[in-house]
Amino acid sequence: MTRRWWLTTAGALALWPVAAGAQPVGPPPLTLTDAIQLAVQHYPALRESRARAQAAEEGIAVARAAYLPRLDLLWQENRATHNNVFGLLLPQAAVPGISGPVLGTRSFDSVWGSAAGGLLSWEAVDFGQRKAAVDSARAQSTQARARDELTTLDLTAAAADAFLSALASDEAVRAAQANVDRLQVLAQSVRTLVANQLRPGVDESRANAELAIAKNQLSLAMQTSELARATLGGLIGRTANRVDLVSGRLAMLPSPDPAPAADVGSHPAVRAELAQVEVVASRERALAHAYVPRVTLQAALFGRGSGVDVPGQARIGDGLWLRVPNWAVGASVTFPAFDIFPLRARRRVERQNLLAEKARYDQTVEDLTTQESRVRALTKAAVEIAANTPVERQAATDAESRARARYANGLANITEVADATRLLAQAESDDALARLGVWRALLATAQVHGDLKPFIDQVIKR
Repeated sequence: MTRRWWLTTAGALALWPVAAGAQPVGPPPLTLTDAIQLAVQHYPALRESRARAQAAEEGIAVARAAYLPRLDLLWQENRATHNNVFGLLLPQAAVPGISGPVLGTRSFDSVWGSAAGGLLSWEAVDFGQRKAAVDSARAQSTQARARDELTTLDLTAAAADAFLSALASDEAVRAAQANVDRLQVLAQSVRTLVANQLRPGVDESRANAELAIAKNQLSLAMQTSELARATLGGLIGRTANRVDLVSGRLAMLPSPDPAPAADVGSHPAVRAELAQVEVVASRERALAHAYVPRVTLQAALFGRGSGVDVPGQARIGDGLWLRVPNWAVGASVTFPAFDIFPLRARRRVERQNLLAEKARYDQTVEDLTTQESRVRALTKAAVEIAANTPVERQAATDAESRARARYANGLANITEVADATRLLAQAESDDALARLGVWRALLATAQVHGDLKPFIDQVIKR
């Protein structure tokens, strides 16, 4: 017992420095590219679009399977009565059919019966119906892939925008905190001057009011930051409240080159709408091939067994096993004559659907063209603002320091200092957000062009 206690104590003492030195490992810092990758990996909407695209791709194989022959196999054992009558029975699914001669019996005695066989059928001539079905499946697959690309574009752009929004809200928090710190120093200085009867008491009240307003603005900025991080966390599949965001090149002002005109036709949204137009058109073409005859080749091999005693004939078995074989080959021609009326109505429906999809395609092209014009104006304004905010900040800093100096020398009142402090807080916030404003304009430009790669390359460029 004593030895075990000593061994346990010695082991604990040996491990104690390691345990004491261990620190909890927090989540790694998050870059913009990390956020995009996590969103692509975890966001459910993207997994859904990819699954639907794969399902549509498999639909092509389903449509092609219609070219294969069909083989139906049957084995049946039954015990039933054998009363049979002449007469017509219209096609239905309730009364089983009985084959054989009329025996003139009305007995409830039963016998065994068996049947087995195989029917091989192949639609030899369909006048383009199956090809139209395959073309329709291909169009649906193309449309699903285009939708998947559009979902990927929207998701990656949303993740990048959420990351930029989180960075912007953090910058706003820092600017608000710096304003609170300055006003706390100002309030303390004013409080000392008032206590020494060097300034009127109203100055202290004004300084305290400005400090309270600044603290409220800080609280609002922190709330906005938490909401922005919650949005980012929802996109990347993890909480972002306690994750350090790495700005990298986003902290620097980019030099956006003039973007070439967008190729609207290559945008995933336009290609998705164009594919949807083709889906509806393929359905209309399939209906055009529906009102045609079908020629089916058939071959059958089957056998029967029955335990019925037929007067004047030898009994051929107990009915449990097949005793009488048969085979048959032939061709069937079917033509749904009266389907012309519903088919015409369905084609009229699809023609209107086609007009609607073409209108949606035109609207998508128009929307993207308008968005490109708006993005160019946004980028121009963002660049001009980013070039002007350093001047604004420097002038506001000089004005605030001079106002403080004038107030300390009795040449200015507290209102002048408060206004200068507010101006400096606004200038610091504008300067911090201006750089990110340019990056957001570049992101919007890349999204309108349908490809985020140029934007991401500029972010990770060394």
